[in-house]
Amino acid sequence: MNATFLLRLKAFMIDYLFILAYLTLLIVISVFLFPSLQNFFNGSLVVAQFTGFIMVTLPVSLYFIISDSVIVGQSFGKKKMGIRVVDENGKYLSLKRSIFRTMLKFAPWELSHYLAYRLAHLGDGEMPVFYISVGGIIYALMFLYILTAIFSKKKQSLYDTIAKTQVVKI
Repeated sequence: MNATFLLRLKAFMIDYLFILAYLTLLIVISVFLFPSLQNFFNGSLVVAQFTGFIMVTLPVSLYFIISDSVIVGQSFGKKKMGIRVVDENGKYLSLKRSIFRTMLKFAPWELSHYLAYRLAHLGDGEMPVFYISVGGIIYALMFLYILTAIFSKKKQSLYDTIAKTQVVKI
């Protein structure tokens, strides 16, 4: 049986506690131990974006890639909620499919980082239409992901449909 949106949300919130702990650790390290790390975010947009990706997006993505794949089988939150991600045949996700699913799942998050860095550097300048478009894409993806997970027949998010995965109760 497919997991409901509420079960999925609860599992993600549990996993997000780990993410928040990691982000808190990053802040403590960058403020108290290595304040020079902050310089990477104040330089060029490319350096700031890359640093953010390496320090935040990549570790968080790796957590979900590894835990949702055949390597571990379930993230901590999914295990607590009694759900898991499977492929269209009901089997554990291959590492390749887990990477693809996670890339799709976190696309709005990374696009948000992309936009945030650019808006921070924009200052009081006029907002380019491209930035407005990126913001629209971010919100559209988030709403599509949520609405498809709630209302689709198999309770699959759009990224699950594209990746040919589903979250099931176990």
